[in-house]
Amino acid sequence: MSSFTDQTGRKIKLQKAPKRIISLVPSQTELLVDLGLKENLIGITKFCVHPENLRSEKEIVGGTKQVSYKQIEELKPDIILGNKEENTRKMVGELEKIAPVHLSDVDSVEGAIDLIEIYGELFQVVEKAGEIKNKILKQRKKFGKACLNKAEKPLKIAYFIWRKPWMVAASGTFIDAMIQEQGWENAFADLERYPPVKLADLPDCDRILLSSEPFPFKEKHREEIKAYFDADKIHFVDGEYFSWYGSRLSLAYPYFKILHDKITQ
Repeated sequence: MSSFTDQTGRKIKLQKAPKRIISLVPSQTELLVDLGLKENLIGITKFCVHPENLRSEKEIVGGTKQVSYKQIEELKPDIILGNKEENTRKMVGELEKIAPVHLSDVDSVEGAIDLIEIYGELFQVVEKAGEIKNKILKQRKKFGKACLNKAEKPLKIAYFIWRKPWMVAASGTFIDAMIQEQGWENAFADLERYPPVKLADLPDCDRILLSSEPFPFKEKHREEIKAYFDADKIHFVDGEYFSWYGSRLSLAYPYFKILHDKITQ
C-alpha cells in the first residue's frame, strides 16, 4: 500500500497505482491527457473542453459543483481527482465513500508545478511530468526576458470574473498569481478570493480585464463599465490562460506576451 499527501494536506492511501481515473477539474483533465493518461480517464465533467472531442469519448459525470454519485460509483474508479476551490466539501465527503479523493489547491505557478510532479509520481509518469514542467519553466523564462522590466511602474489591473453581482479576482487566487507573473499589480490586492464590487466604487486602476470565463463577458458589459472607466482601457481576455493551472500554462506565456504588448502600449 502506498500513501500520498494531496495539496490540502489530506492523506491518500492506495493499494496500487490508480488506473481508473475520474477528473472533476477541467485543467486537471487536460493535464492528465498530456501526461499520456487519456485511456485511464473513465469520467470527466461537462466543462472538460480540452482536448477537443474528449467529451464525446468519455463519460460525463456532472459538473464541478454537482455530480451523479451513482454514475461515479458504477464506473468503479480507483481515484477521483478534485480541487479545494472547484468542488464542494459536501461533494468530497460523498465521493470519499466511493473511492480515494485527491484534492489540488493551486494559487501560484509553484503550486501548479508541484501538482504536475505529484501526478507524475501518483500515476507513475514521472518522465512525462518532468517534460511538461520544463516546457512551462522555459516559456516562463522566455516571457520574463521579453516583457518584464522592473524599472517600469507596474500597471494596476482589475480582473472581472462575474456579473450580477460584479465580482473580481483578488489576492490568494491563481488569477492573481497570473497578474503578478506579468509584472502587474492587482487593484484588489487588499481583498481576498472573489469579492463582489460596485462599479461606482472601483479603486484606482490602469486597466480592466474582462474574462471569458466563468462569466462570458461581451461588448454590452463593457458598455456598462464605460460609464465609470475609460473604454480604451477595458480589454477582453481568455480566462483559460489566467485560471487553468495544468499543462495549459505552457501556452499561457505566449498568450501573455501578445496581451502584454497590446495593453501596455
